[in-house]
Amino acid sequence: MNRLFISSVLAITMTIVLGFSVFFLFIHNPNEQPASNSLSDKTASTHAEKSDYPYLPPSMDKVPTGDEGELIKLGEKLHNQTSTILDGYVGNTLSCASCHANGGVDSSLDLVGISKTYPQYNPRAGREVTLQERINGCFKRSMNGKPLPPDSKEMKAMVAYYSYISTNVPDGTLERPWAKLSKAEGDLAAVNIDEGRKLYNKACITCHGEDGSGSGTGLALWGDNSYNIGAGMARIRTAGGFIKEYMPKVATGGYEPGSFSDQEAMNIAAFINSMARPDFPDKINDWPKGDAPDDAAYETLAEKK
Repeated sequence: MNRLFISSVLAITMTIVLGFSVFFLFIHNPNEQPASNSLSDKTASTHAEKSDYPYLPPSMDKVPTGDEGELIKLGEKLHNQTSTILDGYVGNTLSCASCHANGGVDSSLDLVGISKTYPQYNPRAGREVTLQERINGCFKRSMNGKPLPPDSKEMKAMVAYYSYISTNVPDGTLERPWAKLSKAEGDLAAVNIDEGRKLYNKACITCHGEDGSGSGTGLALWGDNSYNIGAGMARIRTAGGFIKEYMPKVATGGYEPGSFSDQEAMNIAAFINSMARPDFPDKINDWPKGDAPDDAAYETLAEKK
């Protein structure tokens, strides 16, 4: 199955349905805040259990006083409640915590050390990007909104918070193996949307709803309140990797957390991503060097050339 075939299948299915990594994204609702979502309560209990976790983030109880500390605290709040506080910049019901749960220091797509790895080359952009640009990429794609002004207090606060949780990670760190999410490695040619629908109805529907709106305890996986087609979670392997690693959150429909095979996870991802979702007009300019992954859901200018 080539990429053009995948694009055709998704386009046809989306048209029929008329209206989801990782990003990712599928179970944590940031607008339903837990009793405590602070590093001071979460850090020790979470990372003490991770044998491969080398750099414990500092507690929020040790945030500096003054303007610097207030900026860090604001950044944590913006991360966890993005769609509520920055509704003018978020176009759906997702937040940063949808993918990066519990302030980005939990097991779901950990962000500890992220500030030490930027600037870095981004294949989708075809150039080196800054941390601010990467954050805005999530605003435009995963949260289907618009970018924060780079010099805004909100952007400075988010960068300050990510820098704070990365304090103990050495400067010059390029890779974060403790936070790496492996892409699903099933057979793309064997992806089966109907099988994915069956699995969704068994293990996902309770949280995300029959219509994918997140009417249970989960988030919207398709429709106007979900990520757009330009988001990383719109890719079958990316979303499949998230599903395989983290879903279902609790035993559901005979499936234990993390029990899906690569192929099952990709089937679920294919079903979710076959459903209607917002477009991303600038997607045509992605992967300008012609190195789009095999699961890219749309054609680019570079590929046409």
